[in-house]
Amino acid sequence: MNKNILIISIIVLVLILFFVLSNFLKNKKRLSAIISKYKDVLDLDEFKLKANQELESIKSDIQKLKDEYAQKRAIFNSLLKEISLYEEEIEISSYGLYKPHYDFDTSESYRKKLEEIRDKQRILIREEEAFSCKTEWRINNNLAEGRRQTKHFGKLMLRAFNGECDAMLSNVRWNNIMKMEERLEKSFEAINKLGSTHMIEITLQYKNIKLEELRLAYEYQEKLNQEKEEQRQIREEMREEEKAQKELEKAAKEAEDEEKRNSKALEQARIELGKAQGAQVDSLTNKIAELERDLQEAREKKARAISQAQLTKSGHIYVISNIGSFGENVYKIGMTRRLEPMDRIRELGDASVPFNYDVHAILYTENAPEIENRIQKRFEDRRLNLINTRREFFNVTLEEIEQVAKEHKADIEFTKISEAREFRESQALREQRKLAGSQIATGPSIEQKFPDSI
Repeated sequence: MNKNILIISIIVLVLILFFVLSNFLKNKKRLSAIISKYKDVLDLDEFKLKANQELESIKSDIQKLKDEYAQKRAIFNSLLKEISLYEEEIEISSYGLYKPHYDFDTSESYRKKLEEIRDKQRILIREEEAFSCKTEWRINNNLAEGRRQTKHFGKLMLRAFNGECDAMLSNVRWNNIMKMEERLEKSFEAINKLGSTHMIEITLQYKNIKLEELRLAYEYQEKLNQEKEEQRQIREEMREEEKAQKELEKAAKEAEDEEKRNSKALEQARIELGKAQGAQVDSLTNKIAELERDLQEAREKKARAISQAQLTKSGHIYVISNIGSFGENVYKIGMTRRLEPMDRIRELGDASVPFNYDVHAILYTENAPEIENRIQKRFEDRRLNLINTRREFFNVTLEEIEQVAKEHKADIEFTKISEAREFRESQALREQRKLAGSQIATGPSIEQKFPDSI
């Protein structure tokens, strides 16, 4: 019995020793792995040194990347600028506003100057001053053959440069003129670079005269467009004046006819009064008094129409707005010689604008052009269109216009409220449709589906 217990005890002890030894070996292995993994960390100074070395290496790599990026970015920007010279997009903010180099009064003056510039180009080419060569080339020891080849190559360079310039002349517009100037300069440099192998170059004088031609051709076209616009507006003013004159003549004729009718009716009433008796006398007396008033009004109307037709400067100054088309505080200050100024205002509100104009003031004056000019001059810097001064829209307030009118002693009543009926009704209708659309999208509410159950 004791022997069995001893054997069992030995077995248990062996198992315990085995278990302890096994755990020891496992822990030793794990400890070795940990030491192996973190051996660099155990030596802190060595770890710091290596970390600093790696950090410096990373910083060096970052700086190299930055330098390389800066170089590539500079090349990219340069290429982008080169490409932009051949694009036809509007880039006013990048290139600024073109400043004219000439100030001729008429397009004919521009045309003559342009022809003069082109004659100078022909002279430079004829006298062989359009390109130059810095050396005397010999081909097979032959100076004459070298000169012939130099002349031939120079002509090729001129043809290439002239072709580039002609393309620019045909495509130059208000929104790319400054690009075209730079493009001409780049073309000059590129072609001269190609000729540098033969030491041939287009002269600076010839390049400058081609640049002058580009600018002059552009300004010539702009002047032609300006003259066309002025002629169109003059024709419109002439049509307006013709309409006004016909209206005045028609009004004078109608007033004269009315005067004749009233005069004849008055004469007949007076004859009848001489024959009348009793109650007819009072009736005819009242009728004669009414006819006399009508006759006087007809004569005044006739005199006014004749007077206005004779006064070439008389007319109406008007102040109108169109909130739906131009927004708040934008007013048109204009003039018309029409007998009925509202006819002109209704014409302005035709299909060219989405809404009718609101009238804020109409003033009749015997010197309408001068009064109109004085008021507009006060707001010169407030024009919407700073290029075409015949467009008479100003970003001002009615109070400011009224103040200027009073300074010129103009007896004028201003209507401060802009009715803008069609615009406001359109807005309200748009909101209704928007609301209806949102209700359809979300569907009816419980109350709308089952009104009796609530």
